[in-house]
Amino acid sequence: MTDAFTRFVDASLHLPTLGFSLDWSRAGLTRADLATLESRCDAALSAMAALEAGAIANPDENRRVGHYWLRAPELAPEAALREAIEGTIAEVEQLASDLRAGVLAPPTRARFRQVIVVGIGGSALGPQLVIDALARPGADALAVHFADNTDPAGFDRLFARLDGVLGETLVVVISKSGGTKETRNGMLEVANAYRLAGLDFGQHAIAVTQEGSELDRHASASGFRARLPMWDWVGGRTSVTSAVGLLPAALAGVDVRWLLEGAREMDRATRVRALFENPAALLACVWHALGDGRGRRAMVMLPYKDALELSSRYLQQLVMESLGKREDRSGEVVSQGLTVYGNKGSTDQHAYVQQLLDGPDDFFATFVEVLKDRAGTSLEVEPGVTSGDYLSAFLQGTRRALAARGKPSLTLTFAVVDARMLGAFIALYERAVGLYAELIKINAYHQPAVESGKRAAAEILALQGRALAVLPSTEPEALTARQVAASLGSDDVDGLFVALRHLAANGRIGATPERDPAAVRFHRPSAG
Repeated sequence: MTDAFTRFVDASLHLPTLGFSLDWSRAGLTRADLATLESRCDAALSAMAALEAGAIANPDENRRVGHYWLRAPELAPEAALREAIEGTIAEVEQLASDLRAGVLAPPTRARFRQVIVVGIGGSALGPQLVIDALARPGADALAVHFADNTDPAGFDRLFARLDGVLGETLVVVISKSGGTKETRNGMLEVANAYRLAGLDFGQHAIAVTQEGSELDRHASASGFRARLPMWDWVGGRTSVTSAVGLLPAALAGVDVRWLLEGAREMDRATRVRALFENPAALLACVWHALGDGRGRRAMVMLPYKDALELSSRYLQQLVMESLGKREDRSGEVVSQGLTVYGNKGSTDQHAYVQQLLDGPDDFFATFVEVLKDRAGTSLEVEPGVTSGDYLSAFLQGTRRALAARGKPSLTLTFAVVDARMLGAFIALYERAVGLYAELIKINAYHQPAVESGKRAAAEILALQGRALAVLPSTEPEALTARQVAASLGSDDVDGLFVALRHLAANGRIGATPERDPAAVRFHRPSAG
């Protein structure tokens, strides 16, 4: 019988220059199992090489996919693109330096000390991951806050935290088109808070958007302090190494060049054609083998480091929005996907590891281990044992317990959490997602279901507007949802009821209190 260490040596990949290793020895797979995917993986790597060379990778929108160029501008297929990428990185660094030093100051304060990032999806999740992992208090680093939803109470909580300091608060609005409603709403809510405080919003704002977009035009007309580019060849979920992630990170004191260098080095490592020497190819093939190429197992992320707590949220979008597709490239219904959830270790041991150990065999775990405990020396909580020793032991213990029950796992090990490591982590999963998509023949770079949800929301709001126009103004004449629907010639009674109930809860219309939803009657508030 092969001992565990021999299996580890045979089923692990080590990249000492990156301070990284990938251990798949507890995945329940052999080299022979993965070798069956070798030719398909080679074809996937060829497709990835074509993508990096500038091929159309998103045929739905006739777009290239070039987020890899962001950390290797020399690979961009045209000189103009190379110059734009390099120029933007330099502009981000200079702008952040000027803002942190007070060279670019708000009208009423000596310098900016806070920043609100207004964005949604990849325009928030990527920056949040980087800042939560890497930002450290410093003399001139800005404290970063996020407005990443269209929740009115959420805006109020944000404004309460910033009460009295809006005058020293910068706002970075991130939207490629400017038409994303959540981001548009966030910008309007924040702008209104500045207006109520007697402040000029434009003098506190920066836009990150595509040239000529709705947001770009608004920023120009409103006198924003700066505008930075987004490009149509960078998707939101792969935008963290563009100005989307770099500007907030630089404002928070993160070394963005080191972040880009880590991504660049991992990109280089994941272009290797040999399957067992390429960590992204290994990940993609292990995912495929464990899930039968159908995503039949969820991927449970278990990062054993507080700094990486948001990694599972970040990967949920990167993986699930990229791989969750109804149809493959030929139009055949395949209902593909790979579910991601997670929590940090050792917190997870007091949360859902009980189910992982004793519950359904419907997942594989991915442990993320960081060898360096902290910058200085650690207290011994017991003779010869530190809190970091406990953290490492809990990781090993959980991994062994899973293996004893035949539950598969992988382990990613990094030497330390720093900007280079996080760049490498991001690049590793970007490449693995792209390769896995090639293995299952789906388009990883569009999101048609998200767009359908946005269209449905617009239809609901239009129906709400029509309903308001027909509601009577007095309670005796009030109408039920069915009656409102009939007057509008609509069969969406459910949608109407939910919309009207929401309006009533916020005092915008009246509603009778009834136990039976079908009996609730709605009316416009009486004048006065």
